[in-house]
Amino acid sequence: MSSSPADTARYNRFVADLFGMMAYGELSAFERFSADARHSPTLHDRAVLGRIAVVEFRHYELVSSRLASMNIDAEDAMLPFQAAVDYFHSRTRPGDWFESLMKAYVIDTVSADFYRAISQYVDAATRELIEQIQDSEATTEVLRERLKGALADDPRLASRLALWGRRLLGEALTQAQRVSYEHAFLASLIGGEDNAAAKELVSGLISGLAGNHSRRMTQLGLTG
Repeated sequence: MSSSPADTARYNRFVADLFGMMAYGELSAFERFSADARHSPTLHDRAVLGRIAVVEFRHYELVSSRLASMNIDAEDAMLPFQAAVDYFHSRTRPGDWFESLMKAYVIDTVSADFYRAISQYVDAATRELIEQIQDSEATTEVLRERLKGALADDPRLASRLALWGRRLLGEALTQAQRVSYEHAFLASLIGGEDNAAAKELVSGLISGLAGNHSRRMTQLGLTG
């Protein structure tokens, strides 16, 4: 059965919002990794994070190009999400290098989980771009191994980083809920006015993100 013009318009707004949020997320990640690289304890770490920053900027360019192909200005698409993302980062400023690593790891993995969950509801072309952007296992592995190395070198970091990881997750989940509701983000995806269905989708999504995070913290030897 074909979609109505209203349904098509609603879905297109959702995709534009999705790409706007992704674009600003990737641009912010580029800035964050660039800053962290400058404060790296070793030249090797600086090079590793610099390389990740380059990848993030390439992702930003991919999303911007897709927006351009939709005749949407990337800045216009990103602006509605700038305040919320910046607020999140202002509330989660790392205290040192190790907290920066944990923040990068948590944001990288939780964001990937979020977009992969969303991708099951979108068209094939949109799903392909999401998968291309979120295919970050190499980045995830680098951050994971660096965290494992830091914890092995100084086991006293475990309790502090476990607490920091829980705070980061809480802030990230709050952010996901806020964006979903303030921008009617997921409601636009599943049919517009069905608030109960939107809340159920958000609830299931948040639960899945929390569960995945907990398993990853356990793999690091931390309490998630």
